[in-house]
Amino acid sequence: MSKFLIIPCPDNIEESLRLAEEYDFGFEYNDFFIPDVLDNKRLTDELIARYKGHELPQVCTMHGAFFDVILFSDDKRIRRISEERVRESLDIARELGVKGVVFHTNHNPALTADFYIKNWFERNEIFWRSILPEYSDIQVYMENMFDDSPKMLSGLARRLSDVPNFGVCLDYAHAVIYGSDIEEWVNTLSPYVKHMHINDNDLKNDLHLAVGDGKIDWKLFDTHFKGKLCGAETVLIETSCPKNQRRSAEFLRKQGII
Repeated sequence: MSKFLIIPCPDNIEESLRLAEEYDFGFEYNDFFIPDVLDNKRLTDELIARYKGHELPQVCTMHGAFFDVILFSDDKRIRRISEERVRESLDIARELGVKGVVFHTNHNPALTADFYIKNWFERNEIFWRSILPEYSDIQVYMENMFDDSPKMLSGLARRLSDVPNFGVCLDYAHAVIYGSDIEEWVNTLSPYVKHMHINDNDLKNDLHLAVGDGKIDWKLFDTHFKGKLCGAETVLIETSCPKNQRRSAEFLRKQGII
């Protein structure tokens, strides 16, 4: 059975902990992908200490660095800095004791040249094959962002299918907005999906609304979730406001999804 998660608020951690206890939720930390946080060790250490000063949910994940992280760049210096950001994320995740870390594909669907696609596949595979054994205690979940098709993500997942701590984070809302038919996403990625992100929108913009407050078909989601996506171990309700987290939880409960 999938474990549902919420984004904790470090400035209102008590409310986040109450919600987690009430609905049996875990956390997905969203504080440590921000460059200004990663560049400020004192602030990073303070945030980690603030969280660790409480009795946290057993199952937690974390969003890793993604701003301008281009592991497949032709520029060696950009690749080096991108690797540093990934390592920083994984080191923080290890200190927090989280189950897994989410990274973005950062694939630009407007670029269709053969060399771009080739670089994306080959350099991603080389990088993740080299680094994942060093962090065998942490799962890495690759998330679709602006991807207009599941082909790139599923192709990389196939290449890395023998690596036990690599999997896909299907962002259902992103797939609905930017992608092709949602059935294609579910059918293509379901063998590799270990983690999911859900929130609501107007089918055009990435609004991160409370689940049930937009136009996504949640009955269809329920069919997918209890069918081909049943292998997802964790699901983040990706809206940051505690009020919207509660609204989402109540909606999902009424729908029989949780």
